[in-house]
Amino acid sequence: MNDAISLLSKLVAFDTTSKGSNLALIEFVEGYLDEHGVASERVMSPCGTKANLIARIGPDAPGGVMLSGHTDVVPVEGQPWSTDPFTLVEGDDGRLYGRGTCDMKGFIACALAMVPEWVKAPLEQPLYFGFSYDEEIGCVGAPALIQRFHDHYSTTAHVIVGEPTSMQPVVAQKGATNLRTTVTGREAHSSQVNQGTSAIHVAARLVTFIEDTMAELVDEGRVDEAFNVPHTSLHVGRIKGGTAINIMARECQFEWEIRHLPTDTFDAIYARFGAYCDRLTGELEARGKTVDIATEALNVTVPGLADRDNDKVLRLAKDHLPGQCCNHAVAYATEAGQFQGQGLQTIILGPGSIAQAHQPDEYIDKSEIEACLDFMTRMGRALDVPFEE
Repeated sequence: MNDAISLLSKLVAFDTTSKGSNLALIEFVEGYLDEHGVASERVMSPCGTKANLIARIGPDAPGGVMLSGHTDVVPVEGQPWSTDPFTLVEGDDGRLYGRGTCDMKGFIACALAMVPEWVKAPLEQPLYFGFSYDEEIGCVGAPALIQRFHDHYSTTAHVIVGEPTSMQPVVAQKGATNLRTTVTGREAHSSQVNQGTSAIHVAARLVTFIEDTMAELVDEGRVDEAFNVPHTSLHVGRIKGGTAINIMARECQFEWEIRHLPTDTFDAIYARFGAYCDRLTGELEARGKTVDIATEALNVTVPGLADRDNDKVLRLAKDHLPGQCCNHAVAYATEAGQFQGQGLQTIILGPGSIAQAHQPDEYIDKSEIEACLDFMTRMGRALDVPFEE
């Protein structure tokens, strides 16, 4: 426990907000692993200012487990923190405060704290670390890490993505895509509405269609009650447009998202919006109105995690967790679906609660750190036997 807290303190001290670099943290982890005789490999970002890290403890053998975590954190600007967010503070309430404590440097600290024990263990299967960059802005770094791992390390290892789940196994998550739609109309004096095309009015119809689409999906029975929001959700988060109250707006832009169930796909949901844009444009042009609607994806679609092909990794987890644990599904996006897409059995399991993630005064309970260390200790002992297909 003391080692994990000490490591967490060091990890939190690195400001790895996604807009910056994570290389200082990666260098620290490399040095720590090297001190214990564990080799590691960087998988660099295209810009060269960030890196993923892969490491292996134990034999170069089939099977084993990858413990996966992202090193970046969300911004603190504008949040009313009671303490320095990049200094770990231990409260009298048994909580450890600091940015990234639960999302998800607490998990990484636990994994690193286990290294001295694991390097001495008689492992017959390997333990891998996979630490990524830029998860918080669309799971950007993980694909290169996963490809490198699959091609050069293992095709049979199971993956545990250590997002905060209160140490309960999560077997399904929604996929996510962020989008920006720009509507371009034609300016005119607001007293002459027949001469122009208000981009704001067109955008309003699109925003309403987006919400209506979500209701239609529910009416069609596209529902999975395992999720607390049991359907694919569509949400508009930002909108801006226009220059003055008496000018028909030439441009209006809004940013929105699709969080799809694993049983839905982004392409199928977005196709409804695309078809409506075409229909609306045609209707307006038939009335002599000038309009253009353009939508761009702000991230590569983060795939959902489906509750399938996970029996062995789920059994491994449950065999070493308290008996009351049960399967869960979550609406937030993680890198788990990307691992599953590469054919690796994957679940999400980690210390801390998602309710504390991204919040001011983010914290993790020390009891969660203890539970995670206990799980990792027991899980590591299960790798003392050869892998079986």
